[in-house]
Amino acid sequence: RENFIHLCNPHLEKMKEDILYHFALGTGTHDFPALFGDVKFVCVGGSPSRMKAFIAYIAEELGLGSPGCDYPNICAGTDRYAMYKVGPVLSVSHGMGIPSISIMLHELIKLLYHAKCSNITIIRIGTSGGIGLEPGSVVITRQSVDATFKPQFEQVVLGKTVIRSTNLDEQLAKELMQCSKEINQFNTVIGNTMCTLDFYEGQGRLDGAICLYNEEEKLQYLKEAYDSGVRNIEMESSVFAAMCNLSGVKAAVVCVTLLNRLEGDQISSSHDVLVEYQQRPQKLVGYFIKKSLGQV
Repeated sequence: RENFIHLCNPHLEKMKEDILYHFALGTGTHDFPALFGDVKFVCVGGSPSRMKAFIAYIAEELGLGSPGCDYPNICAGTDRYAMYKVGPVLSVSHGMGIPSISIMLHELIKLLYHAKCSNITIIRIGTSGGIGLEPGSVVITRQSVDATFKPQFEQVVLGKTVIRSTNLDEQLAKELMQCSKEINQFNTVIGNTMCTLDFYEGQGRLDGAICLYNEEEKLQYLKEAYDSGVRNIEMESSVFAAMCNLSGVKAAVVCVTLLNRLEGDQISSSHDVLVEYQQRPQKLVGYFIKKSLGQV
């Protein structure tokens, strides 16, 4: 059964051309079905270099590329985002924070719609701060919650507050968890992910330029988060879940934890250790894609 992208915007049908400004792509200048029509898996992450590394990794895993092969940035006409493609996999950077990933997702969802893509799975792969987990643990998000632990994304539209659901696909989360068990290389859990508006005060850190609370208050807050089911903290999952829900897209968030926030605020692991940690979501999602394509 074909499941196509659902666009919640009737105005787009009246436009002669749709310019995806931040991708440097447009329906008047590019043949979207020819370029992207075969895409089935979209992986998004903050860093352009990480998403380029992912496309090289998945190309090798799927037997679609040769070692050392270079993959051109489809969005080379802009410096906002980077996009890479190999076979049915699209890899896109989204920057840091809700505003940045929101802009990217608006244009990505339209791109998939114009390309007439169907049965799409979108997965955010990234890094996060863990709560009560050993560094290097991978968290598959059950639902994204805000800084008050509510499973919702709040946005002001035309001066009015709009609340949107942040639940993610339960079956997809279970499939990813099963893949992690089959890989059996690192600790993986399913839990809630807290999405905050910044990296410092919003996440209860003591090491920012401004901090008007003490360590006891910080720890009490993080323990309350843990007791509510939160296992990691990042800055993009809420709007990601909300927009994928509205567009009828199956979505998941898979993030590695770089530290246990109950034990500190600063990321102090060595560069080599952090690089290995950051590869864990890629390995898990790469295995999931191979399994979905019948290559495992």
